[in-house]
Amino acid sequence: MRHAIYLTLALLLSACAHRAGTGLEAFTESAYTPRHAAGFSILRTPQDDATLLEVRSPWQGSGEARRWLVIDRGGRAGTNGLPDVQRIEGPARRIVCMSSTHVAMLGAIGCSDRIVGVSGLDFISDPYVTAHRDAIADVGYEPDVDYERIVALNPDIVLLYGVTGPSGMESKLRELGIPYAYIGEYVESSPLGKAEWMVAMGEITGCRDAAEQAFEALPPRYDSLCRAAAAMPRRPRVMINAPYGDSWFMPSTSSYMARLIADAGGDYIYRNDTGDKSETIDVEQAYLMAAQADCWINVGQISTLEELRSRHPKFADVECVRRGRIYNCNRRMTPAGGNDFWESSIVHPDVVLHDLIGVFHPEAGIADDELYYYKRIE
Repeated sequence: MRHAIYLTLALLLSACAHRAGTGLEAFTESAYTPRHAAGFSILRTPQDDATLLEVRSPWQGSGEARRWLVIDRGGRAGTNGLPDVQRIEGPARRIVCMSSTHVAMLGAIGCSDRIVGVSGLDFISDPYVTAHRDAIADVGYEPDVDYERIVALNPDIVLLYGVTGPSGMESKLRELGIPYAYIGEYVESSPLGKAEWMVAMGEITGCRDAAEQAFEALPPRYDSLCRAAAAMPRRPRVMINAPYGDSWFMPSTSSYMARLIADAGGDYIYRNDTGDKSETIDVEQAYLMAAQADCWINVGQISTLEELRSRHPKFADVECVRRGRIYNCNRRMTPAGGNDFWESSIVHPDVVLHDLIGVFHPEAGIADDELYYYKRIE
């Protein structure tokens, strides 16, 4: 009997050690390899009882930084105590979104009803969220996040993002025992790569098949529009953004916005490749660029030409202002001032490309009232 007891204890200890030790080394097979996104991959165990979402370089300038999320469906996978590895048991059904793009991706794969909390409820455009405001909590913004409210929501996961560094929420969420995952579409340079992050979202929610199907419809439409833009007879020079204080932020030539401009048949007037970071230039440099531009887009909070001339009189005489070739991505706004462009365009790169072709190429025959996100500033 003593031998039987020892044998039983040995088996139990072995089982516990096996369960605790099933860490990242167990994920040896590819479950999904992105074709356009550079920032994530999905691995699985040979038994297919757990998957691993690996997120690479999740914020600007993060270099080789990694974050991992284990989605455990078999009750065996662990994290080996590593602080950068999070774990959830099965698909996430209660989700807090710290970015509006997370909301858009969940909506695109039919999982809006998983959202229990958001950051900035008044600025969200998603139809499900706006129709269920009473059931969805606003958890605030960093650094003033309402952690008591997050705890009360009992989320399966909190979706984070970083801008120039890791989210300040990491340590507090670890302390509270609330799993989190980085959604790093922010630093993707490919418009289709950004949209492909909906597949990562599908893995988190257990809806990867639906997510893959939703994404697969995008590349054919996007590529068709690229070919149409390439056939246009000219490439107009394009200025972007507006002053923020005394500075002007210009995305790199390898950025998402520069890629969209090129794919729409435009010539981005800024020439520096600064990797995954925007560069700050002074207003005088910006004026010299704007003076050479045929078209100017994404002019911040400016709604009319008169407002532009009043707030930035130096730019009143540049040709694109005189000709009224100024377009802003603010056609779809919430009553509180939220801009759907920064939310849903992430999953509609083909729609953005269609808009920009209409903006850059009047000869394409796309009328201003046919634009979805953009409108002419008059």
